[in-house]
Amino acid sequence: MQTKLHRLLKVLAAYPKLNIAVSGGVDSMLLSYVAHQIDTIEVTAVHACSYAVPEQAFSRVKTYAQRHQWHLKLINAGELEDPEYINNPVNRCYFCKSNLYQRISENTEGVIASGTNLDDLSDFRPGLAAAKENRVVHPYVEAKFTKQDIYQLASFFELNDLESLPAQPCLASRVETGIQINPEDLLFIDKAESLARKLMPNVVDLRCRITHQGVYLELSQLPTTQIEIKVTAELNLLCIKHGKLFSGIRLYKKGSAFITEGQYYEAI
Repeated sequence: MQTKLHRLLKVLAAYPKLNIAVSGGVDSMLLSYVAHQIDTIEVTAVHACSYAVPEQAFSRVKTYAQRHQWHLKLINAGELEDPEYINNPVNRCYFCKSNLYQRISENTEGVIASGTNLDDLSDFRPGLAAAKENRVVHPYVEAKFTKQDIYQLASFFELNDLESLPAQPCLASRVETGIQINPEDLLFIDKAESLARKLMPNVVDLRCRITHQGVYLELSQLPTTQIEIKVTAELNLLCIKHGKLFSGIRLYKKGSAFITEGQYYEAI
């Protein structure tokens, strides 16, 4: 790990002014933590305050910034003012990242960096096109870091909360393609997931999906019958309160809210 860390430090040190887009997830949080250790560069952690960001993620960013004396800048990315983003096409992430990087560029000087790692390059990531258009750099990719390397580095620095943090994409990723994005639904998703996590704290992957057939809770491991009854009852009440239909609990499937045209017509 020392060799990989040295490689990452060398990559980061090549950028005198670095603005890291920090979402609150393990990748960008760790990148900001490492970059702030380098005295020879000027680092700013930039966090977009948005309904699409879970409350816990925002709290994590603020806690780390205070604890480790980060230079933190909070911005409004303005994605919820973009009709292309609101319409929620399958490449919605492109419009989200375009707005984010443009706002960072308007509010800072220097290079913009993301927490993208090697594994992300083989995944469905429309936001990478926006990154290329805005000349965003990817230090983890330059240093040849995989997701596993990132978790190992968090363990090396004894950042236990980051080391155990599961993947946390934005809340808009829970809304099925073709359903418009709005603040009320994003707040609902965050509330539903927080409620479910309190009842099932040991579940690694947990997503509240808003689909064309109603609201589903996806879990990486299905609960016992007793827990399932309790969770279903709680989420039913929450859905009724928000005028939604709770359609049940099912196994987690990565990216299940992204549907192609054929899947879309089948869904509706």
